[in-house]
Formats: sequence, structure tokens, C-alpha cells
Amino acid sequence: MRIEDVRKEIDEVDREIVKLIARRQELAGKIARLKFTGGLPIHDTERTKAVMDGIFNNAVEAKIDPVAVQNIFTILIAMSEERQRECQGDGNLP
Repeated sequence: MRIEDVRKEIDEVDREIVKLIARRQELAGKIARLKFTGGLPIHDTERTKAVMDGIFNNAVEAKIDPVAVQNIFTILIAMSEERQRECQGDGNLP
């Protein structure tokens, strides 16, 4: 196998990751509506902890650095919360 072949596979994985992040952002928009109509705050400390604990365990099971994965999810959660703020702020609830 050539390095170019492996890089092509990595590129495909990267495209899939971006698609999944976009899907997560779509779902954050749906969460915005539910939180808005339910009078719930955007930041949910308990949910954030549950997500972080779950992905830590998933990373350990996958034999990858759980702290690095948590760092990625810190960014993803911040993106989701920002999306929720945008939806509520512009009245563009999905």
C-alpha cells in the first residue's frame, strides 16, 4: 500500500467527520426549539458531564486518548451551544 492510498482514506474519514459535525449542529438547532419552548437554559451542566463521561469511556474502549477526545468534544459542545444561541437569538428555530 502506498502513502497516497492511505491519505485518500484519511481524507474520506475527514469528510465523514465533517458530515457528522454538521448533523450534530442540525440536531443542536432542534434542541434549541425544545429548550426554548420548555424554558430551559442553553447550558446543561448535567448533560455536559454525562456526554463527557460517556465519550471518555468510549475512547478508552476504542483504545484512543480519552483526554484528547474530551478536548474535541469540549469544542463540539461549545459549537452546539453557540448554534442554540443563534437559533434563539434570531428567531430561526427549526
